[in-house]
Amino acid sequence: MLQGALALIILISVSQFAIPRSAHADPSRVEQESARVHQIDEKTSLIATQDYFIGPEDVLDITVWKNADLSKQVTVRPDGRISLPLIGDVTAGGKTPAQLSGDISAKLKEYKENPSVSIVVKEVNSYAMYVLGEVVKPGKYPLKSKTTLLQAITIASGLTPMAARNKIVVFRFAKDGGGRIKMKASYDDIVLRDDIAQDIELKPGDQIVVPSETMVLMP
Repeated sequence: MLQGALALIILISVSQFAIPRSAHADPSRVEQESARVHQIDEKTSLIATQDYFIGPEDVLDITVWKNADLSKQVTVRPDGRISLPLIGDVTAGGKTPAQLSGDISAKLKEYKENPSVSIVVKEVNSYAMYVLGEVVKPGKYPLKSKTTLLQAITIASGLTPMAARNKIVVFRFAKDGGGRIKMKASYDDIVLRDDIAQDIELKPGDQIVVPSETMVLMP
């Protein structure tokens, strides 16, 4: 009886001083894991959108497994549609590649048992922004990752001496075709007065207009 009590006391004493292995984490491994998470966060912050939605002018490589006649490379038309053998026109605009693949498979079931369709976006042409007015190189530029207003001006090689830098306007198409939204921004407010909210995160189709000082002064 006495021996059993002593054994119990010893066991309790040892358990109190036992420290889980996880508490003795290797500092180098902790640093490596922290660096890995930081890299993931940095890469994620560059993503313009979590899901890619097909748009006009995109080039799609559509492959129907074991059926070369139905496989085709197509360009999305301005109306957002594509044309395929047997099934004709299919709406592609506004859909993800996975959604479009499902739609095509459903239509092909009328002609082919259990069709397997894969879609590869060969060329991304619908994700673009337009920089107009008093910038050194106005034009259409691809929107490949998250891009802000200041970055867009840099991509267009900066402002000209005639630019009304505090009267910048961004036009954006509203959702569901509900007209356009007009947003104003001041270059000096962003850079000198830390008004980061005016450094607008751009979306596909945005039009950035930098007017000239003469236009602003006109009655």
